[in-house]
Amino acid sequence: MRGANFSISLTPCFIPFSPKPCHPTKPFANTFETLAMAKSVDESDVGIYCYVSSLPGFRAVLKQRYSDFIVNEVDLDGNIVRLTSFDLPPKCSKEEERKASSDQKCFTDEIELFQTLAGEANAKLLKEFLEKVASTVGDELPPIVLAPDSDKSHRTEVHNFFKTNFKFLVTDTVDGEDGNSKCVRIRFSSGKGVKGRGGRKRKDMENSGRKNDIPFDSRGTDNWPEERGKFLRFNLYKENKDTHEALGVIGKMLGIQQRSFGFAGTKDKRAITTQRVTVFKLHPERLAALNCRLFGIKVGDFCFLKKGLLLGQLLGNRFTITLRGVVAASVDTINAAADGLGRSGFINYYGLQRFGSGSVPTHSIGAALLRGEWKTAVDLILDPRDGERADIKEARKKYKKTGNADLVLSQLPRYLVAERAIIQCLKNCPGNYLQALQGIPRTLRLMYVHSYQSYLWNHAASMRVRKHGTAQVVVGDLVFCKGPISEKVASFESVEPIYEYHDGEGNNSLLDISDVALPEEKIQLVKTINSDDLISGGYTFEDVVLPLPGSRTIYPGNDIAGIYHDISKKDGVSLTESVHGVKEFSITSMTGDYRRVFQRPIDYTWELLTYTDNNESLAKTDMDILVGSKNTDLVTNKSSINTSPDDKDSLQTRKRGGSDCFMSEDQNGVTAPAECDYSDPKVALKLGFTLPASCYATMAIRELLKSSTLDLTGVLLVRGGCSVGALGVCAPGFSSLTQTQSPKINPSPCFGPGFSSLTQTQTQTQSPVERGSVSAPPPLPPS
Repeated sequence: MRGANFSISLTPCFIPFSPKPCHPTKPFANTFETLAMAKSVDESDVGIYCYVSSLPGFRAVLKQRYSDFIVNEVDLDGNIVRLTSFDLPPKCSKEEERKASSDQKCFTDEIELFQTLAGEANAKLLKEFLEKVASTVGDELPPIVLAPDSDKSHRTEVHNFFKTNFKFLVTDTVDGEDGNSKCVRIRFSSGKGVKGRGGRKRKDMENSGRKNDIPFDSRGTDNWPEERGKFLRFNLYKENKDTHEALGVIGKMLGIQQRSFGFAGTKDKRAITTQRVTVFKLHPERLAALNCRLFGIKVGDFCFLKKGLLLGQLLGNRFTITLRGVVAASVDTINAAADGLGRSGFINYYGLQRFGSGSVPTHSIGAALLRGEWKTAVDLILDPRDGERADIKEARKKYKKTGNADLVLSQLPRYLVAERAIIQCLKNCPGNYLQALQGIPRTLRLMYVHSYQSYLWNHAASMRVRKHGTAQVVVGDLVFCKGPISEKVASFESVEPIYEYHDGEGNNSLLDISDVALPEEKIQLVKTINSDDLISGGYTFEDVVLPLPGSRTIYPGNDIAGIYHDISKKDGVSLTESVHGVKEFSITSMTGDYRRVFQRPIDYTWELLTYTDNNESLAKTDMDILVGSKNTDLVTNKSSINTSPDDKDSLQTRKRGGSDCFMSEDQNGVTAPAECDYSDPKVALKLGFTLPASCYATMAIRELLKSSTLDLTGVLLVRGGCSVGALGVCAPGFSSLTQTQSPKINPSPCFGPGFSSLTQTQTQTQSPVERGSVSAPPPLPPS
């Protein structure tokens, strides 16, 4: 479908650039006391200042319902992962029946031999037990107890019989029901290293007496066809649960550990998501049987693979995001903003989730680690924080005052992994703060240093956009190489780990990140733009990258390089040498990375919807499609971007319908939907787009709404081009507004003047989009 033409000015929107150091330059010590009691991190605190375009935004509510945020993983082959079937793999059931039947026949001779040794009753009991072992394909079974046997030498013969003929069964001696006799107990070995009375582990099944013996694999069931891949892959569909929570529930039901599952990345909790998961040697019927017992979780699309999934093995994520309660000065504002996001893209900032949602940002902890201030870093992690749950805050205060580790560990929730690890280590080794920090799981403790790299990158990206705009590359820019290179280049390994960081409310910090960079992209080359490159026109702003500092990265050959060193110097951090000998907390010992400054949403679509019921689902989920549910015809206005070059500069006629309820502010300046009759139609904007690995969907929404992402689950109020209070400026055309003011909006309909009816057909005829005309920004403030 062709998109409407309109004129976009690519003048970047920003506030005066004055990067905030993580702490005062002198002294560095005791800064944690100030930080710990500070407000939540704001976008300006982490270098998020600019927008690609100066188009005005509008008001909307994100995640009013968790179904308004749908995420589908994109695998390495570029396929969008969806839940499409609950069926078992072909021939799976018949194969298991054949295997069970074969197993029963294999033990006929052994059972007859056991009958001569232990009697008919015991032989019958063993036969029934073996049938259960075969039919339940590896489920945990209750043990059986043979008839009482007072002859110790005979019991020894029974034990030796099972050692010789049934090594997948474990035997031991237990007291009889009367307490005076002795009996032989028989259990099925699930491969978990069951210990007998002698303390030895029975791990294998070699020479077990079965035909076609297969060595026992301690990580899964022994009864596994050779022609089948060792890993079961399935699609995990979940609602309002994070990945670890969902897999924890499944693992508990199956009796296996959560770490047995492999996946490419953690998905958000307050959302509906679908992703691939693998597990070693698990029969699919066991997993499929859980669907009727699981709440908010479904599994399906089973298949077998030779290898399991690892973190980072994905191309990105497909997002379907619904913004409700849309209010704007006119419908043209929404059209221009929605089309503009697809045409102009957004600055590829690291979102606020990267820096934690509490009052102590993770990059501040990272700066302390890079300076070698171990106690400061520990205090930043442990000290009381504003905005946390009262019980957690009180537990932190108790530890700071009393140092009672046992008491605090009993009160801190288990998702506060870093805090619990530090307290446990300090309990065992008081005063050894470095050892306590190294007790934090590696991926989590590295997050702090990587967060500081992201902090520097965000500031550098803002400076690059502010100083040089988004129209073209300039001399000194870094770009990924496209062809044979003779100039100075640098290579890097793009392997960005995924982190599990939780705030005081138990929320995962990976709200919408498109997971991680691909491990397969081992080597990338970058070059510095020179005058010949400008003449050839072979590179555009979309090719510009900036480094995440490390030992194998180079800096831009222009004034942007200075921002890295200026900010790190203010923070007391050296990017060229280490002040301590702990390599994992030193930038000079890290490889580094590069990241694109600009990102355009891929396969971008948008549509305006009308609805009356706030509980009405406005987007179909995988489950809706699978069960055949049909939503009401909601679509009133559609647009598709990135379809073909000719579509971008063409006209479009759109049919509109419906209106929106009015948004109001209370006396404290808090915006909320006014009371609306359910019969009053409201407007929503549904977006669909794909982002590569490590990109943040919230940054795309920020560009669309021209509003801070500090509180994405509430109402995002936009005044003009930028949110008042978040950025402190407004777009051209609006005068400065106080916290309790808002632009005049016609309450009926609330889209305001120029939008007289949503049911009319309109054609927009405006100038084509032009990239490359960026007006000069205001002069830079003194450093």
